[in-house]
Amino acid sequence: MNEKELIRISKRMSLHLRHNPAAAGLTLSPDGWVDVDALLRALKITREQLDEVVETNNKRRFAFDETGARIRASQGHSVTVDLGLADAQPPDVLYHGTVAKFLDAILREGLHPMNRHAVHLSETVDTARTVGARRGKPVILRVDAAAMSETGHAFQVSANGVWLTASVPPKYLYRIG
Repeated sequence: MNEKELIRISKRMSLHLRHNPAAAGLTLSPDGWVDVDALLRALKITREQLDEVVETNNKRRFAFDETGARIRASQGHSVTVDLGLADAQPPDVLYHGTVAKFLDAILREGLHPMNRHAVHLSETVDTARTVGARRGKPVILRVDAAAMSETGHAFQVSANGVWLTASVPPKYLYRIG
């Protein structure tokens, strides 16, 4: 499968596994899983295509369960799901990528999940830059995750290494680029 086709299928999977399963006639379990065969029928793709998308997605957005019979998005849902992620001790510093047009509001009000269930944070500046660049020239924010954790803010880490938290108050944010 060529890269264009991989991206097309990945975007459709994101839409239906994170945001609008009903549009494809799918129903997610409370913890976000859907039967692989149902997804294959809904998207009219083969198991080989699905496996290739999951294996080659550089962001590891999707994961199979231990049996390989169910699949879900690793994070980023706008529909209600409970991924069952345990609280985890974050690294001292995490990063968030955004663009300049949102910067003033973020520095004033902090980071909020908006239409998602959690704020997404990255372990590296490079990853945050890639995330921010999806909407234009990226601006990178440093998050004092150690101080947040010390004051009771909970963090979880998704299957693909994205750090999640309910919000980031402005006092823990510092512009670095």
